[in-house]
Amino acid sequence: MTTVSMTAPDVRPARRRDPLFLAISILATAVLVALVLLDGQPWSAALILGGFGLGAAFLVAEFSFTASWRRFLTQGRADGLIGGLIVVAIGALVIVPVAKLVPGFGGAIAPLGPSLLIGSFVFGIGMQLGNGCGSGTLYTAGGGSGRMLITLAFFIVGSVFGSLSLPSALALGGVDPVLAADYLGPWGGLLATLASLAVMAWIAMLVAKRRGAVYVPSRNYVIGGVIIGLLTIAVFVAGGHPWSVTFGFTVWGAKLAALAGVDFSQAAFWQWEGPKRALQDSVLSDTSSLTDFGMIFGAMAAAAAMKPFARTAWPPLGSLMAAAVGGLLMGWGARLGFGCNIGAFVGGVASGSLHGWVWFVMALLGSTIGIRLRPLFGLSRD
Repeated sequence: MTTVSMTAPDVRPARRRDPLFLAISILATAVLVALVLLDGQPWSAALILGGFGLGAAFLVAEFSFTASWRRFLTQGRADGLIGGLIVVAIGALVIVPVAKLVPGFGGAIAPLGPSLLIGSFVFGIGMQLGNGCGSGTLYTAGGGSGRMLITLAFFIVGSVFGSLSLPSALALGGVDPVLAADYLGPWGGLLATLASLAVMAWIAMLVAKRRGAVYVPSRNYVIGGVIIGLLTIAVFVAGGHPWSVTFGFTVWGAKLAALAGVDFSQAAFWQWEGPKRALQDSVLSDTSSLTDFGMIFGAMAAAAAMKPFARTAWPPLGSLMAAAVGGLLMGWGARLGFGCNIGAFVGGVASGSLHGWVWFVMALLGSTIGIRLRPLFGLSRD
């Protein structure tokens, strides 16, 4: 008689969180909050915490402007695109009237001209190669993606080159910012902004229907859009202006370059009041940097709370090259185009500024080129 020995299978549940990185992210956020509070900056603490919430919300909802735009262009799916419009609509409810009526608050506005057109178009190409826009790069890098760390590094480098190019691009001409509230008043401007968003949503659903991808609301993009929209308002209230991402990258890159001996004293951009002050002061006094730091640690905390942190393999060389090229293009384009999907599109349209819609159209056109280029780097067009 033969005895068969049977070993019970290992049924222990997989580890669902990473306590070390969860602790690191929370501790780092607490240290940043403590530093700005000790410096008498309670609103800066609110910006860090707002960024933390945004990073967590983006990661948990898997809220991606880049992927949703790509799905819209290649498949006609409109759920993610409309999710972005939800974010803008919620932000506009507060930003348009408050920026017009309350002293000390302002909207995201920019002139209309070649700089905006070129920058946003180039950014659209870069976001599809880099696989993330400004917010997407932050939250995926914070969530443990090594590839997106490459994108972020080159995004920062491209931003510095963009800052050197912007004065020449502005010299090409253009017209002054067009703000709905200036023509229609705060409430008329708000109605016009909401109407423009409704029209865009209708167009998106019409395109989806004609492409055979009838719009079906996505829970992640609806609920995520509402939460992100509310946090956008919180950041606006804390900072006095709409949420921005990429100016922080430009400041980080310039500070690192200055430490390496680069002289910006002859660079026109860095002699303008805002950039000059940001270069001289601590990054903890720059509102964009504060929310950026918060987003990184918020995404890290959310990722570590759900699974072991950063356990994925590195992608092939072609994908890493696309990350580098995409990062450079986004950094350069963001400076010429006055921001990314957040600072230019979300912030611009939520302020009732026409440049936000111009940015959106040109970045969407640029995305069509970026999608066509993706296979050259071994990336899927979908």
